[in-house]
Amino acid sequence: MPDLIFNFGLLAIAGFLAGLIDAVVGGGGLIQIPALFSMLPNTVPATVLGTNKLAGIFGTTAAAINYGRRVRLAWRAALPAAGAAFVFAFLGAYTVTHIPTDAIRKSLPFILLAVAAYTFAKKDFGSIHAPRHNGSKELVIAILIGCGIGFYDGLFGPGTGSFLIFLFVRFFGFDFLAASAVSKVVNAATNFAALLWFGYSGHILWQLALLMAICNVAGSLVGTRLAIKHGSGFVRKLFLVVVSVLILKTAYDAFLK
Repeated sequence: MPDLIFNFGLLAIAGFLAGLIDAVVGGGGLIQIPALFSMLPNTVPATVLGTNKLAGIFGTTAAAINYGRRVRLAWRAALPAAGAAFVFAFLGAYTVTHIPTDAIRKSLPFILLAVAAYTFAKKDFGSIHAPRHNGSKELVIAILIGCGIGFYDGLFGPGTGSFLIFLFVRFFGFDFLAASAVSKVVNAATNFAALLWFGYSGHILWQLALLMAICNVAGSLVGTRLAIKHGSGFVRKLFLVVVSVLILKTAYDAFLK
């Protein structure tokens, strides 16, 4: 019994930290998923991932709501991207059962390295909020981003939130704070799509997931307040830190594990 309480306590802390990091720059799964695998070594991976998704979607949704109250959220980009991401996350999840993902796994560290190098080299990248598109062009680009990231999240997943932030800064001209806010809406849609499958197939530990969800929401509220208080410069720095950790983690998983 003491061991169970201790394990649940560690998972609650992991949920809080994951919610905090994910609310600012994405990448909360870097904390939450390894913690779940460590504490639940005999649980099948699908159940671990389903439990993580249920906990995470509460934090992501809370962050989206919190950003919406304090930051002018670009709904004309967020909603079509979220709709496309929802549909294509299903397609990605279906595809992963029919094709090997080794090529994606091995290419991911290099893609993330390019993202980090581009962000680091352009010192003003994401520092100024200067939206570039409107009307039909904005709609098309948002849908394309939603399709690509939704499919990727369903197919593989690591770094989805960070990729979304980078794409909204790069192609829409958003600053890091606005891009982080929009990314939460899109990420919530991809998580919900995955949850429908995990819930239907019985791969969720509901009590544990709801405990971690409460902690995830608490962390996300702290994370959004930090991001809003310290602005795009803070988000950019944390973005580079999280992407650097993602590079190391995905490289280890692809080539050394």
